[in-house]
Amino acid sequence: MSSNDILDMYIYETNSLLEQLETIVLDAEKENTFSQDNVNEIFRIMHTIKGSSAMMEFDTLATVSHRIEDMFFLIREGTMSVVKEADRPALFDVMLHAVDYFREEMEKVEAEEPLNKDVDSFLANINSLIAKIKGEEPAEEPPAAPQAASAPAAAPAPAPAANAGSADNASAGAGNPDFPYELRVFFDDGCGMENLRAYMLITSIQSFCAEADFLYDPAAVESDASTSEQIIDNGFLLMFKNAEDREKSIPVIREAGSVHSYQPHDYVPAPPQEEPEEAPAPQAAAAAPKAAAPAKSAPPAPAGANNQQHQKESLISVGLSKLDQLSAIVGEIVITEAMVTASPDLKGLHLDAFSKSARQLRKLTDELQDVSMSLRMIPVSNTFQKMNRIVRDMSKKLNKQVKLTLIGENTEVDKTIVDSIGDPIMHMVRNSMDHGIEENPEDRIAAGKDPVGEIILSAEDTGSEVIIQIKDDGAGVNDEAVLKKAIKNGIASPDVEYSHKEILNFLMAPGFSTNQQVTEFSGRGVGMDVVKSGVESLGGTVSITSEQGRGMITTMRIPLTMAIMDGMEVSVGDSIFTIPINNIRSTMKISSADILHDSIDGEMVKVMDGYYPVVRAKDFYNLPSGTDEIEEGILMWLESGDVSYCLFVDELLGEQQIVVKPLPAYVNSFDIKNFGITGCSILGDGNISIILDAGGLFAAARGA
Repeated sequence: MSSNDILDMYIYETNSLLEQLETIVLDAEKENTFSQDNVNEIFRIMHTIKGSSAMMEFDTLATVSHRIEDMFFLIREGTMSVVKEADRPALFDVMLHAVDYFREEMEKVEAEEPLNKDVDSFLANINSLIAKIKGEEPAEEPPAAPQAASAPAAAPAPAPAANAGSADNASAGAGNPDFPYELRVFFDDGCGMENLRAYMLITSIQSFCAEADFLYDPAAVESDASTSEQIIDNGFLLMFKNAEDREKSIPVIREAGSVHSYQPHDYVPAPPQEEPEEAPAPQAAAAAPKAAAPAKSAPPAPAGANNQQHQKESLISVGLSKLDQLSAIVGEIVITEAMVTASPDLKGLHLDAFSKSARQLRKLTDELQDVSMSLRMIPVSNTFQKMNRIVRDMSKKLNKQVKLTLIGENTEVDKTIVDSIGDPIMHMVRNSMDHGIEENPEDRIAAGKDPVGEIILSAEDTGSEVIIQIKDDGAGVNDEAVLKKAIKNGIASPDVEYSHKEILNFLMAPGFSTNQQVTEFSGRGVGMDVVKSGVESLGGTVSITSEQGRGMITTMRIPLTMAIMDGMEVSVGDSIFTIPINNIRSTMKISSADILHDSIDGEMVKVMDGYYPVVRAKDFYNLPSGTDEIEEGILMWLESGDVSYCLFVDELLGEQQIVVKPLPAYVNSFDIKNFGITGCSILGDGNISIILDAGGLFAAARGA
């Protein structure tokens, strides 16, 4: 494994642990206490960060994490009762400060920038809390240096244990009589980094076994890479005070990566020197380096270990660049398959064998596309959970009481899209906190609202897109104030009467802000336009609705994936369009007698038990050719989110798996996405098909 791979693994693991830590702290702050499980988990997280940071020689990170680990060791031993009620807000603040500190340092590590060496004030805060937990007066003390795991120091072993890793010591008389229940572990040949693998075993065992209740040899696996050679030759020896702790450790070892075998045995005093041949045979067998199988006293171990190893290896981390490359190749395969099966040279030919092979090829490309897309799909939960911290911090700084409600956080979206929607969501949540929720709880009570404001962040998968909404129950948008500011900024005319929807659209104009003063959170005119441009760059749309006194809703419609989709090809005159299969409920032939006209000359049609508006593609897009007779075309019943209507086209050309291509930049400059066009695709014969956004098309048609 290269040094870059090790660094990438360190960054990934640390960032994952920090996300977990932040969630634990935010949830605990609401309850004003850490549960014992929380305390144990935080202790484990800080212990892991301390060890891995020391291994990477990031001394300040190891020092800070070590002091936090010390603090939670005290809390773990004495439960949360050792932390006074008055000190708990400071404890939560310190932990969130720690999360921020580590994240900032991780960004520097990724950017290969020098780390911050000045952590004395932060350590002083931690040391002050530790002193309060101990019931002492805070004292000046030098920053703690990073150190190895403290288990051996907590219960030093007698001299014989110092050589417990040697072949001789693996026999009777090795180890420590105070820790008689032993377990020797061997790793796979050539697995590498044996000392760190041993350290990870220690970390896992410490989650349920107190440090004073077990020892291990070699003892310096955390900080000394040379111990890998000892482990390769003699195995890694674990020694327990209690047989129960050893039994609990066996499943952990089975599940660990690259464990070849393990051998439990009990401490036996050394026999007299003149009778060395009486040493028990099982102990000698345990000492054999890299034994092919454990002794008969534990026959299930190798099978269990190997089975668990296969299970562990079924989950691997893959770089996003490789997934991007896979998606691109799959896209080209889909296009090539369409070019072969739709080749003009095959027209008029009846080739049964070819048709059968083509169907099988289509089936395989469908499955390949499904698998490649599923690899990129991840839940939006991580992005949603980060908003808890924003609401918490802004509530304190703005002195507002606000709660955040998350709905549909397990909705899965393409990894690239999840990474890109974080900033737009953050801007809208901050906007709701700063502009939406009322400052005075009495104003909310007078309006018949709960004094605690609420922001609802939700995600819904409609099949072809994900709908993300940020809804608050605040004061809503003041149309008069927005219009006044828009006129002042020169983006609106005082002589024009604007609708409520048009006024709301001013909020997403570049540089627009209704705040009179620049604050930490708003007033610079950066935010809403960033949301609009960010979402549109993903092929999505943003809309705002608001009712004064009732709050505001921001809706983002974003495609689930930006690569491949199943679509229905339709024609309107000489033009070809693609409609996502997920938006099509049914297709039908009707007569002109089935068409109803409403009071504003709109066309309606009855489908099943409901009446739905009709949108004619030819008329909406002003196409030069195509049929106007309802009997000569096809009516498609489309549905997108809460929108349901019928689209009239000339002909259905057939279902086709297509590769979604973004529209050229110069086309996007004409705001074409507001006309229900979301992208394009290359067909098998080389022609271009325009991909329609079912929801956007209806919205544009109604507004036309």
